[in-house]
Order: sequence, then structure tokens, then C-alpha cells
Amino acid sequence: MFGLDFLGLPLAFAAPLTLLALAGLPALWLLLRITPPAPRRIAFPPLRLALDLAPHRQTPARTPWWLLLLRLLIAALIILAAAWPAWNPLPAMPGNGPVLLLLDNGFSAANDWPARVSAARDILASASRDKRPVALVGLADAPGDIALDGGADAGERLRALEPRPHVAERAAHLESIRRFLDSHADAAIAWVGDGTAVSAAGAGIADAEATFAARLDALRGVRALDVRAEPFAGTLALAGSRNTRDGLEVTVTRADPRAPAQGRLRAVDFRSLPLGEAAFAFGDGATEATALFDLPIEIRNAVARVDIAGQASAGAVTLVDDRQRRHRVGLISGAGADTASQPLLSPTFYLARALEPFAELREPRGALPDVVARLIDENATVIALTDIGVIDRQTAAKLEAFVERGGVLLRFAGPRMANSDETLVPVRLRQGERTIGGALSWDTPKTLAPFPETGPFQGLDAPQEITVMRQVLAEPDADLNRRTWAALSDGTPIVTADRRGEGLIVLVHVTADSTWSNLPLSGTFVEMLRRIIAMAGRHAAAQDNTAADAPGASAETVSPLRVLDGFGAFRSPPATARPVPRNGTVRASRDHPAGFYGTNEAPLALNVLRDGDRLAPLDLGPLAGAVKPLSSPQSFDLRLPLLLAALVLFMADTLIGALLGGRRRGRLTYAGAGSALPVLLLAAALLALPAVPSLAQAPLSDIDRQAALHTRLAYVLTGNGEVDETSRAGLAGLGQELAFRTSFEPADPVGVDPATDELAFYPLIYWPIAADAPPASEAALRKIDAYMKAGGTVIFDTRDAWSQGAGGGSPTPETARLRQMLAGIDVPELEPVPPDHVLTKTFFLMDHFPGRYATGQTWVEALPPAPEGEPRPVRSGDNVSPIIITANDLAAAWALDDFGNPLYPTVGADPDQREMAARGGMNMVMYVLTGSYKADQVHVPALLDRLGQ
Repeated sequence: MFGLDFLGLPLAFAAPLTLLALAGLPALWLLLRITPPAPRRIAFPPLRLALDLAPHRQTPARTPWWLLLLRLLIAALIILAAAWPAWNPLPAMPGNGPVLLLLDNGFSAANDWPARVSAARDILASASRDKRPVALVGLADAPGDIALDGGADAGERLRALEPRPHVAERAAHLESIRRFLDSHADAAIAWVGDGTAVSAAGAGIADAEATFAARLDALRGVRALDVRAEPFAGTLALAGSRNTRDGLEVTVTRADPRAPAQGRLRAVDFRSLPLGEAAFAFGDGATEATALFDLPIEIRNAVARVDIAGQASAGAVTLVDDRQRRHRVGLISGAGADTASQPLLSPTFYLARALEPFAELREPRGALPDVVARLIDENATVIALTDIGVIDRQTAAKLEAFVERGGVLLRFAGPRMANSDETLVPVRLRQGERTIGGALSWDTPKTLAPFPETGPFQGLDAPQEITVMRQVLAEPDADLNRRTWAALSDGTPIVTADRRGEGLIVLVHVTADSTWSNLPLSGTFVEMLRRIIAMAGRHAAAQDNTAADAPGASAETVSPLRVLDGFGAFRSPPATARPVPRNGTVRASRDHPAGFYGTNEAPLALNVLRDGDRLAPLDLGPLAGAVKPLSSPQSFDLRLPLLLAALVLFMADTLIGALLGGRRRGRLTYAGAGSALPVLLLAAALLALPAVPSLAQAPLSDIDRQAALHTRLAYVLTGNGEVDETSRAGLAGLGQELAFRTSFEPADPVGVDPATDELAFYPLIYWPIAADAPPASEAALRKIDAYMKAGGTVIFDTRDAWSQGAGGGSPTPETARLRQMLAGIDVPELEPVPPDHVLTKTFFLMDHFPGRYATGQTWVEALPPAPEGEPRPVRSGDNVSPIIITANDLAAAWALDDFGNPLYPTVGADPDQREMAARGGMNMVMYVLTGSYKADQVHVPALLDRLGQ
């Protein structure tokens, strides 16, 4: 790129040698001057030949100087355009060899990803202009051999590149970078970085990442290096959450104190329903802040995702699973009432202190049956019994049912248990306890054996300072080894567990106080309890780790369920995603993207940052001289404006030539101007183009533009605020169900006015009929009719099933209004939904379509008669029914508030009516989107099997 600075204005030419053609303009001037103009055409009347002869000798006329100057200007413009001029030209990479473009595409690059792509695109454009091949490397992608691409191929790869939901592993690419540079000695290096590193909890920044810039500087040697980065890293991220007694605490971290100092966090549940917001603010110079969600424990336990408003990054999201739930734990002691005045003697004293940081404690007083019933009524998820001996049959049945439903029964040994015949224990117990000096005794206290690698306590320390003086013994049997979670150094169990239904029974074979062991005084005891409590309320498949605890068994893994992309949005797991251990010991990586793993009943959260991780600035000191701003002044290619100017001047020259050709006897006539008129009009149109954005159609509104980009459901605005809000909430609730249960994730619903809004963007429109609403205009009915004929579907809901029949056979006001509307629409023949209609089997098997009411009839376009001799479980027409009519108030059944609670009660005897309404709505949406898909012959065997035929 050859650059010129003229009067302080940057101008450059990619092909400067072309400017040498400007030197030929004087020769062109002379050539045009000696070239005579075209001969004049005159009439040749035979009888007046002599009179028309010129009486004197004439000399050839010359082209006017101003016309010559115009033609020279046209030639100069074409020469300048051929030299490829640019205003604010892109800086060229030094050298003539290939360009190695490194691009940070970890989570920390996502928030300002368009700016990074723009910087990379400028580098590609500069290389393409100089005809240099480019090798593009995403530093968060898997390392491998680096290949060169042409300009177009590199541009395609850049468009396909996207941020990854994990930390970029830059150092892993150093070896492949070294091999590339060894084979291309003349290569130049460009690095578009985000300037962010991650300091792992307790370990700091990995040495390989901290020294990446220095090692890259050593590899490049004397080669050119261009680093594009912001002056400071503005990334914000979330580093874990803790469900404390005061609320849900979330840690916010930033790499640089100059990054945004305050913001808001949003908490949603697993269905993306909003649950709360919390503000955060960094102190002066601080890089860590805490936000607190002050919510009731039931709502806190429903939180599945917390993110930073305005930050589009996987690192700005922290996912919450059952391990962060704050469980309600009930404590029941078998000790006498005299311990109330001496709390240190109470068996629950140490247990309560250990559980208090992460559990909501309940310690009611009273008889055992009453206390157990009260805790179950208060939705306790864990019930801890300390030295409870005999349990009456009725209370035992309640505890068994509690465990079957997913609760955890945590029991501690003691003298009463040692001498009782108990059934609510995970293993069979021997009568009497083992103690120093007893019949089943040892000479010295025993210590803990290392915890099994495949058990729930895997990774915890077993300090030798923890000793056991007494314990209850388990009877040996074939299942004892499988049910043992922790043991003493001599192999006798100290913690056993067994799954019952969806819950667990866990037995600690020592007391909850320090009389039998000093285990309750240790930090290991707290961590053991934390892991036990975290299993409460989880699905049996999530709890049943005991089957994998036998020696030689491998740790249980769970498959990806829903993962995050680099921008923090949920997506389906890619084919490269691999299962993770349920104990959550792995970090988010290429093989294990951040997201939820396991099942919907017991998802396991894997986050980009762990609790204790922090963002830190990446050391670019060794490359400080090569660092440039990420954004540069916008470059303008001047070729098109110059060529357009040359074309306009050429048209003007053509017009002037036509006008001069019409000159007769010294007077200018316009006979020759007719042929130049089209050229003049074309020139005027070209000049007017920049000033007139669009003459063919009005610009799209923001609502229409968003509807074109994201599939949305729509509802008709009736003018009744309550009805319109119910329609919006209903379609929003239906959209959440669709996103949760299907692969279709609709955007927020939109209210439309059929008379003025474009309807083609919406596959389904819900129209609630309100008797007090203004009648639909003729224009609205025409547009609805055209929409239905073009393939759209309208659900007309009169919402009057409850009042139908109360008028003695006369139609309700809503039904009368609907009949009036349909009189102006070309409605096909209708029929009640037949049992074999494809609408009844599109996603769920349905036999009716209830809403808030269940007594109304649902009407659709009539199907053609079924062919004789071809019994099929499902029929459909050639097209989707353009109209669905119901009276069951569908939107009211779908409507949910901000906390996911129904806004309106259902009217009917079926307790599952709301669920069936949601299923019916999902069937309608899937029917509109997929048409007769379920009626295809390939689905007949599956449908017959499900129908039991």
C-alpha cells in the first residue's frame, strides 16, 4: 500500500503504478484537439443544390476546450479508480509472506465479539489487498496443524468462528505456532487478544498462560507482530454462588479496576422465568464484588441461572444446581429435656453448628410423631435423627414415605440405637456397640481410612487426627461393601447409606457429639454433611452413586443436557461434548462445555468459572511495543465513488455531444436531444440514489424487523387491557413450555393490529373475542383473510364456554361478535376436531383441547373423507387448517406470573386440566409449524403402538 498525506488527509493507493497513466493526459489532449468533430448532416434537395453550396471556403471546426477538459477529467477519474485508492487506508502488515492471524475466542472475548471480528476482518482485507495468504487460528479451539487459506476461504472461516464457553487455552497452540513459523520464515503475526486471564482458585494464573506473550515474542524472532487489544480488559464474570442464610450470594469479578463498576444480576428458574434481581458495585480499585438476592428459601432453591444484565458472555452466567440449594433440615434428638439448659451436652449442638452455613434448620420440640409430622408439613428435605431408638410404626411409615419421595433420612448412632431393633437403617446392625475395652474392642482408637475414589466423599481429606472410640457395627453381608461410604482403618464402616425409592437413608455409626468420636469437631465433618445434604430432593438416578462405589468400579458420568454457547445462551449439546463425572471435578473445556449435564430431574451445573476463580489482566509487557487499539478509523474504498463520478460525467459528455450535433446555421436546436434524454434521466436517477433510501416500500418497523429475525407467536390487540395482558402472558407461558419440552424456542409474543401491522412474520395468531371491543375494521378482516389464505393460522377464542347455554339457546355476545367477523372472511367448511385429526397427535396424544374451561368445542377446517379400506390412526388435509375456533379461554390456562404461578384458576373437575391445556397449545403450535408431518405413513407404526392398536 503506497500512502500519501495531502494536506493532512490520509490517502493511499493499492496499485500506485497505475497513476503513471496520468502522464498520458497531455497526449490525449492533443489527440482530441486534432480530431475533427463529426460531419454535419444537411438535407439534399435536388432542386436547390446550387443554392445550398457554401459561397466561401470553410476550415474544420475544433472541439471546444471546455469539452476537452471534461473528457480529460473522465479519463483521470478512471485512472485514479484503477489505482485502488482508499481513505483512511488499512495498515499493511510488514513483509510479503503469509499472515498468521491469532484470535482469542474464549468466553472473555464474547461481550465485544463484533469489534474483534471487525479488527480481524481488517487484517484479512489488508492481506487480501496485498495478495498474501492467511492462516486463522482460534485460540480457544483445539490445537492442530495450521493451514494457509486464501482471502475468501479465510473470510469464511472467520464468519464461522464463534466464542467458546470456556477459558481460552492459548499456551496449547504454541507448539503448532512454532511449527508454522519454522516452515514460513517470512510470515507476519497478528494477534487479536482480549487481554484477560483466569486466576484459578488457590492456584493463580497458570504459568503457561501467564508467560504466553513472552513465549510468543520469543517464537517470532525478527518477524513482524501486530497485537490488537483494548487498553484494559472490560470483561465481567460470575465466579460461583452460595445459598447462605441471608440469601443467594453471587461473586462478580473483573480483570481491571477500569471495567464497569456496577450493574445488575438477574436470576431465573429452569424454565427461564424471572425470579429476582440484585445490584452489585465494585469498591474503588476492587476487582471483586458480591451481589445478594434476598429471596425466600423456596424461590432461592428454584434459581437455575444467574447472569449479568448487558453482558453477553458464558462467563457472565453462573448455573445453579441442587448442590447450591439451601435445604430445610429438621433436627430431632433422642436426648432428654435436661440438655436444653446445657446446649453443649445436646447431641444436636455440633450438628447444628456444622449445618448452619448451608442449611435452613428446624428443631421443633415435642413427641417424636408430632415433630416428624410437623417437619414433613414444613417441606423439610432432610430429617436428622440423633440417637433415636425405637420408632413407632405410624411414624416409621411417615418417614419411609418421606424418603420414597426424595428426602434424606440422616441418622446418628448412640446408646439407644445400639440396643434397639431398628428397620430404618441402611444396613443390618449388631446389638450393642463396639468400644475400647469391650467384647468387640480395640486397644487404641481407630482413624479414618482414605475415602473411596468413587464415593460421594471423594476428594475429602481423612485427617489422622480424627479418631473413633466407640461405634455401632454393621452385620457383614454381600451388600455391605456397596453401601459403605466411609470406613475406619480396620475396614469397619463408619458411614453407610442405601437408596429407598427417590431418597436416601444415611447412617453415621458414631454419635453426633464428641462422646464417641472427635469427628463432629473436624472440618471434614462439615464437608461430609454438605455433600449428604446436597443429595436431598434429587432424582434417584442422581443419588444412586452407591452402585459405583464398589472397588474397581468407575465413577458415574452424566451426559450433556443443555450447554451454553460463548455468548451465554442455551443451545443443544454439540457432537463433540462428552459426559462429565457427577462429582463435578472437571473444568469447562472444549470437551466439556459449560451447561447442564444429567437429567431434567437432577441437572448438574458446570460453569465457566468455579467458586474462587478470578479474572486477571493478561501480561502483555513483552509485546507492549506492538500493541495497537482494537478499533481503527473506518477505511473507505474510493473506487466506486470515482467510477460513478466518471460514469455521470460520461453521460453528461454524451448529452453535450447530442446537443452540439443539433446546431444548425449558428442556432442551437434540440432535435438531437431526444436521443440523449434517456441518458440524462439515468444520470439523474444515479445522483438521486444516495439521497432516497427506498422508493419502493416503507422501511420495516423495529417490531417487524425483530419478528423477521426470531419466530414469535402473536395475539390481536383488542383494546381491552385485561384481555390483552392475559393473551400476552398466556402466549409467553406457552412459549416457555415449548422451550422447555421441545426444540422450538419462540421469542417473546407480540401484540398486533391486523389493520396496520404486517402479519406474514407470525405462523400463529391468537385472537380473543371481547364483546366490548371495537368491531374489527374492514381492512383488518381483509388482511386476516389474506393471511389465512397465505398459510397462516388464526385461533379465534370466544372465551365463553362457561356461559354458553345459559341464555336459553341464544348465542353469547362473544359468539355473536365472532359470527359477525367471520361473515367478512372466506371461511372454509368447519367440523369439530375428529379423533383421528393430525392435530390430536402432533406432539402429544390428545382427545380434547381444554383451556381455563373444558366444556367448549374446538373447530377446525373439515378434512376430506377417509379413503375406504385404508384405516389410518391419523388423517390430515392438504394444508394446515387456517382457522381454529374454541370457547375454552386457552390463554388464561397458559398464563403465568413472573414466578411461574398460574394467573387464573381452571374451571373443571380434572386436576390435570392445566397440563392438558399446555399440551394442547403445544400441539397447535407444532401443527402450524410442521403441518401434516405426523400423518406421514412412516409414523403410523409408532402411533399404533402408542395407541395400543
